[in-house]
Amino acid sequence: MILFGPSGNSENFFNAGLKTSEQSAVWVKNMGLDAFEYSFGRGVLMSEEKAISIGKAFKENGVKISVHAPYYINFANSDNEMIEKSIGYVIKSAEMVKLMGGERIIFHPATQGKDDRQVAVNRAIDNLKKLTQVIYNLDMQDLTYCPETMGKLGQIGTIEEVTEMCKIDKIYVPTLDFGHINSREQGSLIDKDAYKSRLEYMINALGYERMKHFHVHFSKIQYGAKGEIRHLNFDDLVYGPDFEPLAEALIELNLEPTIICESAGQQDKDALFMKNCYFNKKSLR
Repeated sequence: MILFGPSGNSENFFNAGLKTSEQSAVWVKNMGLDAFEYSFGRGVLMSEEKAISIGKAFKENGVKISVHAPYYINFANSDNEMIEKSIGYVIKSAEMVKLMGGERIIFHPATQGKDDRQVAVNRAIDNLKKLTQVIYNLDMQDLTYCPETMGKLGQIGTIEEVTEMCKIDKIYVPTLDFGHINSREQGSLIDKDAYKSRLEYMINALGYERMKHFHVHFSKIQYGAKGEIRHLNFDDLVYGPDFEPLAEALIELNLEPTIICESAGQQDKDALFMKNCYFNKKSLR
């Protein structure tokens, strides 16, 4: 079933005097949402006891939780010690999401750096194969690992690159960040067909079953010549992308992803807008 929810807590959450992740579960449920993404962007610093407590709260409220691994992962790094650290960040994130009762780990794949693009991409894929072996050695292949499409031109993470990463093994399912895609492609997501063409490309490459419940990040994003600049919210009327044509594409293709809203400051409100938009359109079919 398709799920909608925020990445982290909104301004309204904090303005209401709330602070804890356990309270986030109640907040999300009361808004009528059913998913939440916890970010370890600055590092996996949580205790096991806290992860278990968070997991209990989300289970009681029927909200599905995923985690975002640290932002500084880079599988295209030429330093083997740094690759070991990137592997460790993914594994530690996986250990935490399991304690939380979730199953998805979202991560930024790599940065190009000074290398030729294809050299960097090939190195990232080779190092993801090393990650895959570690995951199987630790018997953690029951979780889902989701490399994300990226918004800056200097980052590894086009639709094609993420597709190749997901071909490594069935444990990988793509995170399509449509704000990122729209940014690096300079406003390409203009209508339903633009979304469908990209989704159909990945369905053809990875198979419908793998794509049926893929992962989505969605927000409007300001962009420039080098891609992503900053996240906005749905009140912005200058930058895209718009959600309505994506909803139509998902319905036509019978896809039911988990859709996480990364709007600036009002990610819960915008997530609810997307949920209502999707089900309104579906009810008209």
